[in-house]
Amino acid sequence: MLLAWLALGLAALPALFGMLNLWLLPRLRAPGGEQEGLVSILIPARDEAANIEACLRAALASRGVAVEAVVMDDASRDGTGEIVARLAEADPRIRLVQAPPLPPDWTGKVHACARLAEAARGTHLLFIDADVRLAPDAAAAMLAHGRRHRIAMLSGVPRQLIGSLGEALTVPAINLLLLGYLPAVGRAFTRRADLAAACGQLILCDRAIYESVGGHGAVRHVLHDGLALARRFRAEGHRTEVVDGAPLATCRMYGGFAESWAGFMKNAREGMATPLGLPVWTVLLSGAHLWPWALLPAPPAIAAILLMFALRAAITWRAREPWWTIPLHPLTVLVALAIQWTALIRWLLGRPAGWKGRAYPATKAA
Repeated sequence: MLLAWLALGLAALPALFGMLNLWLLPRLRAPGGEQEGLVSILIPARDEAANIEACLRAALASRGVAVEAVVMDDASRDGTGEIVARLAEADPRIRLVQAPPLPPDWTGKVHACARLAEAARGTHLLFIDADVRLAPDAAAAMLAHGRRHRIAMLSGVPRQLIGSLGEALTVPAINLLLLGYLPAVGRAFTRRADLAAACGQLILCDRAIYESVGGHGAVRHVLHDGLALARRFRAEGHRTEVVDGAPLATCRMYGGFAESWAGFMKNAREGMATPLGLPVWTVLLSGAHLWPWALLPAPPAIAAILLMFALRAAITWRAREPWWTIPLHPLTVLVALAIQWTALIRWLLGRPAGWKGRAYPATKAA
């Protein structure tokens, strides 16, 4: 019975954080009138032929602020550059740049983002992934919110499109961890760098401040660029904030379980998968979401299960994720822990992290 009460306590913690965070998370509105300035929508692209045209068309449908779209073709082998060049001929707001060779001590996406920032002409830099589809008012709404509240870096998790069982077992963990376990969900009033958060799929930066803190060059060795960049901004005394990204953009990150596993594992060492942190995370997550099933029919275990499903349902509703993923919740937590432990073991064995044909020494993620 003592374990059942402990599980209930561990379940109550994310339920409380989740309730507060769902209330705190700002939902942006389209500003009235045209915003001053130019937003450079910057898209690093490596083998993104299946995504890049739809991404660009959505970006160029932005309203409420002037935009340009700059795509960096990062040694693609599938015709990505040719598609962008064709679209650029029809719309002068599109520019294609080629990535120079990857220098030592840089990761691929971070290097591409740094070079994109150099090529941009805008007063603000909106970094998105090629699988992101911006809503028409997203750029203007983020710009207006940042200016109104003097926020140097703004980010949000796009609405995640989930089309397979493998994605349903992995992708919902993003919003669960952000909303259920991060105090104040990355709001700007939490000035501490260790409470910063960001999603690399959707980041808007004030260009002048971005350059003053060193931009992506200051975090050149990381794979999880959004989180590292937000911490860098805060360490230099600037405000960052996470907002509700579901109305601002959509994204289908991966196409199945194998791709999802590999994608989440590449960032794990820069998040939970540390020798000191992961045992703590394992107790927090398994105690709240997995132990109660082994402790049935104890009433506290039943209460813990109900709390966790209520939390997951509330997050799913706010994030606009599919409802059919909710019954899979315990398996999602189990898979998340399996990814983290696999990443940590690989690091301890000296195995490299990598993505899209590039491998990075294990020491770089430490």
